[in-house]
Amino acid sequence: MTSSRISGFYNLTMDERRAKLAESASLSPDLLAVYATNGGLNAEAADHMVENAIGTHALPLGIGLNFQVNRKDVLVPMAIEEPSVVAGASFMAKLARAGGGFIATTTDPLMIGQIQVINLVNLEEAKLKLYEHKAELLAEADSIDPVLKKFGGGARDLEVRIIDDSPIGGFLVIHLIYDVRDAMGANAVNTACEKLAPHVESITGGHVHLRILSNLADRRIARARCMIPVKELAFADFSGESVRDGIIAAYAFAASDPYRAATHNKGIMNGVDAVVIATGNDWRAIEAGAHAYAARSGKYTSLSTWNKDKDGNLVGTLEMPMAVGIVGGATKVHPAAQAAIKLMGVKTASELAEIIISVGLAQNMAALRALATEGIQRGHMSLHARQVAIAAGASGELIEKVAAQMVAEKVVRSDRAEELVREYTGTQVHT
Repeated sequence: MTSSRISGFYNLTMDERRAKLAESASLSPDLLAVYATNGGLNAEAADHMVENAIGTHALPLGIGLNFQVNRKDVLVPMAIEEPSVVAGASFMAKLARAGGGFIATTTDPLMIGQIQVINLVNLEEAKLKLYEHKAELLAEADSIDPVLKKFGGGARDLEVRIIDDSPIGGFLVIHLIYDVRDAMGANAVNTACEKLAPHVESITGGHVHLRILSNLADRRIARARCMIPVKELAFADFSGESVRDGIIAAYAFAASDPYRAATHNKGIMNGVDAVVIATGNDWRAIEAGAHAYAARSGKYTSLSTWNKDKDGNLVGTLEMPMAVGIVGGATKVHPAAQAAIKLMGVKTASELAEIIISVGLAQNMAALRALATEGIQRGHMSLHARQVAIAAGASGELIEKVAAQMVAEKVVRSDRAEELVREYTGTQVHT
């Protein structure tokens, strides 16, 4: 059984950390060796993945520790360049364990394909004709991908909407609801929409223009919740009750004000995107779906909620679209993405989505806790100071020495870092 509680992990070398992960997840150390070689993606593989490739671009890959999702420990790979995200999420996951960890669920993996039909004489008549032929259209869409159908996927429903307030006048939009199983689903849905276009034109007498999936995947929702015992929230001079109430007040700000909600939700996506990228999934699609979902009421608001239960404990929830897969695309091509899936031990796309949504909730709590107590800068700038020190020319043990001095002075700036490097080494720094 995997254990996500690894004491002293931060103090190990990278080689030791990989060995410890392999031991904790009962994996071969060779599987994680890809993380020692730029993620295992060589120039030849990169050349086949994108056009005009000239090389690869690496991001730091950290491990979210302490996570327990649906009573199961999980080690979470997170690819991100921003300091404090991995540490913050890991610490919040530790607090959440005291309340049973994260409980997460997902809906069926239903994606929406959109088919735009223009140049129609009578929108209402065309809409009804499409519904009259609904069964045959679904049967046609269902026959397009026999492999997907073999695994239980395929066409599920067809809906027709009238758009009558567009700049070009009225048109129809057909929504093809498609179960994509363990795939992200873009290719399957787009192919199905393309195949249906001639049949739709023959039924309606109109012209099919766009046919493409929607990234507002509001039929494919992931949800997570956690409960933090109020006593676990106490630290330094802050009582558990004051931390809890501060988090709830910070959430209320985001729920009421779109300017705050944008940054609040960005904090959620710090956790979400890091896992999505690490597993080779489409983080742009996830971002688009999340922010569109946050505005579905007509007002942009918080994706998460925070409140207290009858016993005074802190309770958080998060709900958002989560169109991720474990088959197809970069997930099956990128060696580091394959290693990430194996490290987490997920067998289905739903399991992956449940882990990702839990990480998003943990990271949201980390940001709110910092904002509601010491301020966001203290922990963030402590980690950021190392980057500033490196940019100023520090190396080896000098990095921590320069960073620690800047944090102590509460002056984390490149000019001060250069002064400290000169002071400690007696050399001139050129930038």
